[in-house]
Amino acid sequence: MKLQQLRYIVEVENHSLNVSSTAESLYTSQPGISKQVRLLEDELGVQIFERSGKHLTRVTPSGEEIIKISREILSRVESIKSVAGEHTHPEKGTLNITTTHTQARYALPDVIKGFKTRYPDVSLHMHQGTPAQMSDAIAKGTADFAIATEALHLYQDAIMLPCYHWNRSIVVTKDHSLAQKSNITIEDLAAFDLVTYVFGFTGRSALDSAFNKAGLKPKIVFTATDADVIKTYVRLGIGVGVIASMAIDQERDNDLVALDASHIFDASTTTIGFKRGSFLKSYMFDFMERFAPHLTRPIVEQATMLKNNHEIEEMFKDINLPVR
Repeated sequence: MKLQQLRYIVEVENHSLNVSSTAESLYTSQPGISKQVRLLEDELGVQIFERSGKHLTRVTPSGEEIIKISREILSRVESIKSVAGEHTHPEKGTLNITTTHTQARYALPDVIKGFKTRYPDVSLHMHQGTPAQMSDAIAKGTADFAIATEALHLYQDAIMLPCYHWNRSIVVTKDHSLAQKSNITIEDLAAFDLVTYVFGFTGRSALDSAFNKAGLKPKIVFTATDADVIKTYVRLGIGVGVIASMAIDQERDNDLVALDASHIFDASTTTIGFKRGSFLKSYMFDFMERFAPHLTRPIVEQATMLKNNHEIEEMFKDINLPVR
């Protein structure tokens, strides 16, 4: 059994069983991957993949377990490399972050600017995705950090640390009837077409929950993952916008009226997470503290010793998180 063989089966699954695509990503040949997978199956005495002719059709039940363990082994190998790198080149490396548009556009720029100034030799990559894609990236090790708000139940194998609370604002054009209203209620919102986030993105669940509690149904006529897109359609008169307050730019959005909606919707909490068992280099601890100053290295290390994210929530319940 070779590490190369384990890497091949993991990457084949990552590429939806497309061996040709896997070969391209690994800069090797398709026959070479197929041969090594077969050799591994012969050695183990079980099929990892089912086949139809030359095509892989699905992962077998035993294959799922083998691939899961292979991911853990490869992750440990990367951790060994990281430990060595921490001692030989502590300020060099890569940092892969997966998050939503709102975090990437409004919460992270200053953090990343300061981080890159401090660590010019760290290659930083940001990937935007759905909650499922983000959690999958953490599970597969293709992302070091996930910065998320929704669907935290997907991160069972990750350590999720609370960073800050945030709420929403109602965004309308200056000539809209709500623009001059001092105390907007959820009943007011229910009377208008709404433009907001796609379900599963950027705290959308809090909006649905507020309407459900009031026994009302929101008239959502347009959704997007991008707050800037939502504001564009508010300007076109498509509907009343409901977006994260942090996504309002006082200069660029001076043609709109933003109204605080924290009395209507419960606050959401943004978290930063990483795969349990990962080796964190010094610059990774630094990044977390820059993003959330209460996440000092001792606090993060303490959290990694806890059994699950429920215990982590209990650990942080008495900490006053900042509000954005």
